[in-house]
Amino acid sequence: MALKAALFDFDGTLVDTTELIYQSMRHAAGEVLMANVGQPLPRQMELLDAGWAEQLLESYRLHNEELHDDLIVEFPGIEDSLARLRAGRVKIAVVTSKRRFSVEMDLKNFPGLGNVVDRFVTMEDTEEHKPHPGPLLKGLELLGGVPPDEAAYVGDSPFDVAAARAAGLRSVAVSCGAFSEDTLREAGPDYLVPDIDSAVDVLLEMDGR
Repeated sequence: MALKAALFDFDGTLVDTTELIYQSMRHAAGEVLMANVGQPLPRQMELLDAGWAEQLLESYRLHNEELHDDLIVEFPGIEDSLARLRAGRVKIAVVTSKRRFSVEMDLKNFPGLGNVVDRFVTMEDTEEHKPHPGPLLKGLELLGGVPPDEAAYVGDSPFDVAAARAAGLRSVAVSCGAFSEDTLREAGPDYLVPDIDSAVDVLLEMDGR
């Protein structure tokens, strides 16, 4: 089936946020734990439980926003690669678990991405999140109701592969993000490639079938 739409994950796929996420997560966990030093160690470990999720999330977000502009990096050639898809009349959407606010921060750093992406699906747009198929199906809906068998999803995590499978899309895993080739291979993607330019090669081959 010819390819009409390509959906892309964001973090670890189009932008390199591995160090930003790591530092923000370390800060959030450390801040909550250090506030309770003096209690028994088992109690401190309990603080990473769901009961402290709101505090951890707030700490993570504040630190992430503080470091954002210094640590976020666009992978080389992303805009040119996506422009190749657009030239092939393939519609493009980003489907991410990030908040819309965070995506807008990213686009201020890399405004060219907004010129080569037709639609953005963020955390606020669906009640369910990856690996649930809902966000991917929302992306296809926003692109004009493209059927799942005429689309593919590109991401850097096993959750992206699982979401594509659940939604009935072909999956392309890229190993340029936080997960190793072995981990991604175990997830069973239809294609496993090293970067976005290679993913676009695969997508354009699909389009020619």
